[in-house]
Amino acid sequence: MRAERVVLAEDGVLLREGLTGLLDRFGFQVVAAVGDAEALTAAVAEHSPDLVITDIRMPPGHTDEGLRAAVELRRADPSLAVVALSQYVELSYAADLLDSGDGRRVGYLLKDRVTDVADFAATLRRVLAGGTVVDPEVISRLLRRRRDPLQALSPRERQVLALIAEGHSNSAIARRLVVSEATVGKHIGAIFTKLDLPPAEDTHRRVLAVLAYLRSRPSR
Repeated sequence: MRAERVVLAEDGVLLREGLTGLLDRFGFQVVAAVGDAEALTAAVAEHSPDLVITDIRMPPGHTDEGLRAAVELRRADPSLAVVALSQYVELSYAADLLDSGDGRRVGYLLKDRVTDVADFAATLRRVLAGGTVVDPEVISRLLRRRRDPLQALSPRERQVLALIAEGHSNSAIARRLVVSEATVGKHIGAIFTKLDLPPAEDTHRRVLAVLAYLRSRPSR
């Protein structure tokens, strides 16, 4: 039986080498092991692997480069199996990956919870076989968040978020609420924190915050 061909993306040299050896031990063929998202995209184009395993945070920004590359790869080829490894529960990243393709052949695992190498190898094969594997802690956090994502916001923060959803800039919100732009900025920072939106480019986080607002409206 042909070994499953894997492209591995991990910027930590020791972990990358360790994962390469582990995969080889369990019958996978690592056709490329790279250290950044640009090299990941190039390696997939060159090797057409069966499976991509990628860290989420990679150079140069160490935010979501690996995740964004994986989502783009899945957009180009929804059948490509992808397993993302993360140091932390990053809910928006998990949702982006799970929404890619048809939601099948995808996995999101927390690095610290991968303690049984045989189980990890079995998880990879479940994803290759068409399964979706998500760390239980991620599922728990997603479910808690979806019950009422805006519950933690104060009345003023909800007001600011509603104005963001209407497309107003910080200065326009400040004028409407008769407060300083600095105060608006503090409210927006609190909104990002309470909605568990990870550090990223602020325009992107504003969009995610608006999505959370829109998703909450039917149940209100």
